[in-house]
Amino acid sequence: MSLVFRLSSRVRTNALASVRMLSAARPVSDATSVGFIGLGQMGARMAHNIDKAGMKVTVFDLYEPAANALVEKGSNTRKASSPGEVAAASSFIVTMLPDDDVVEETYRDDNGIFKNMQSEAVLIDSSTISPNVAQALAVEAKEKGATFMDAPVSGGVGGAEAGTLTFMVGAAEADFAKATPLLETMGKNIVCCGKSGGGQIAKLCNNLLLAISMMGTSEAMNMGVKLGMDPKILASILNSSTGRCWSSDSYNPCPGVMEGVPSSRGYTGGFAVELMLKDLRLAIEAAKSVEALVPLGRMSQNYYIQVAKEAEGKDFSYIYQSLKIGGR
Repeated sequence: MSLVFRLSSRVRTNALASVRMLSAARPVSDATSVGFIGLGQMGARMAHNIDKAGMKVTVFDLYEPAANALVEKGSNTRKASSPGEVAAASSFIVTMLPDDDVVEETYRDDNGIFKNMQSEAVLIDSSTISPNVAQALAVEAKEKGATFMDAPVSGGVGGAEAGTLTFMVGAAEADFAKATPLLETMGKNIVCCGKSGGGQIAKLCNNLLLAISMMGTSEAMNMGVKLGMDPKILASILNSSTGRCWSSDSYNPCPGVMEGVPSSRGYTGGFAVELMLKDLRLAIEAAKSVEALVPLGRMSQNYYIQVAKEAEGKDFSYIYQSLKIGGR
């Protein structure tokens, strides 16, 4: 749903080598029963990739047409009427939900996951939530004989479609090994972040940086265009110079610079600014809890609040348009 999580070359190589060894030890089985709850822009594509890998998938979303579309599209997908029904049918469950409250409700309600899951179920939450909530759910799952891990993603809708997401997994190595084969049906880089909550910590750091870098990219592109630079030439210079970042070379916010990104289609079909604001709030709260200063994060939060007022539901890269209009 955002900037690809970047490891150093050495760390990435070692991590992926570890992933390959774990995957070889426990190959994906077409008999694996997987539940998937939350079929938005990201979740629907992730669930379909599990189906394409040959596994049986039971899906649920409050918006029933989303589930119907996956059943029609897939060969191994069926629809459930509740999270509890998904849990009862699945040995692995993936959740991809909007915020802390919805995640907690989905797991703890009477017709939710915890009260209806199979024994020794493996629970993988790919939502972006507070590390504290993830840690509490992990403790509760363990008490009930299940394994819970936080595994937020990076790579955006394109990565979800292509099955090339990065998963940041908060789990012990043994639990990480249980989930890796399934995660590899949806992602390319599967990274163990250690303790429970570690995946969420990594994701919040990533999206804090993404919010700031998108704002900086938008400022630079807007200034250059207003000074008379061709936006494509300016982008090509930025992307071969020290200002290069994911926001400039893979998700450029200036219309006409890149195809296949939200700025080329009216800032639709991407990562909504409201979701970016939610992640910024979580990141700033986490920073405050350990007295880490995040002045640029706080500044960018204020600007994204204004963007949300101007362009509800639009991709967060709409901040380029906000700066462009505001500077007139």
